[in-house]
Amino acid sequence: MGKTLKKTIAGLALGAFIALSGTQSLDAQEVVRKDMFTLNPDSVEHVIVGGDTVSVIIPEHNFGRYHRGLFNYLIIPRGKWGFGLTASYGEIVTDDTSILSLLTKLDMNVKTYSIKPYLSYFIKHNQSVGLRFNYTRGVFDLGNLSVDFDEDLNFSVKDVSYYSQSFATSIFYRNYIGIGNTRRFAIFNEVDLEFSSGSSRFNRIFNGEPKNTRTNVTKAALNFSPGVCVFIQEYVAATVSFGVFGLNMRKERQWTDGVADGTRFTSGANFRFNIFNINFGLMVVI
Repeated sequence: MGKTLKKTIAGLALGAFIALSGTQSLDAQEVVRKDMFTLNPDSVEHVIVGGDTVSVIIPEHNFGRYHRGLFNYLIIPRGKWGFGLTASYGEIVTDDTSILSLLTKLDMNVKTYSIKPYLSYFIKHNQSVGLRFNYTRGVFDLGNLSVDFDEDLNFSVKDVSYYSQSFATSIFYRNYIGIGNTRRFAIFNEVDLEFSSGSSRFNRIFNGEPKNTRTNVTKAALNFSPGVCVFIQEYVAATVSFGVFGLNMRKERQWTDGVADGTRFTSGANFRFNIFNINFGLMVVI
């Protein structure tokens, strides 16, 4: 009876040890599964870049305990040059437009456009720095504007025009995030430091006499612009970017009818989406 009891106790102890060991093994596998890169290296696609074999998934540090399953896929490898041109255009035209019964006889023509050629070099996979030149021109013509609130409060404005143009140079950094291993679609964020110089003219009728005001402007700005990139061919991509945030400093010097009025310095931040700052572009990678 004593031998049988000992064998039974030994069997139970052995079973408990095996069960405990199995539980620890499963726990360890689960920890590895959560904390480590879970893709099979043999299943990751590779490409040849400059004679080297490179994974289409760019290795990046995982922030946090868990991998979210999001990867940055290779779009443009290190050592490539990018040549591109972006442009924007906006126009608003009205002819004898009325808004309710307050705003009548609105004749307005607003046009603005910019042309921005650039050159960039990819210092890392999907990361580039570059130099951009920018020419911007804007025209505002107000033929007639009549406002009528009541019999005691009404006025009209006629023959007002505003014209501006500027030249700018900027250095920028652009970081791409590839979507999928097809190497075709990507989103990007761009940061650029811009220095510009330009002038504007403002013509209007004041007290029955024409007035002309000219302003020279010098400006420095730090801009942030997200965008989308689509490769329509192997080395040609179409881009769309949006200006959403920026910091700027601006110095102005003004003359009215040839007489100096003075100078002004301003600075500020822009946190709004600008419909006139949507840039369509084309980039060639070599």
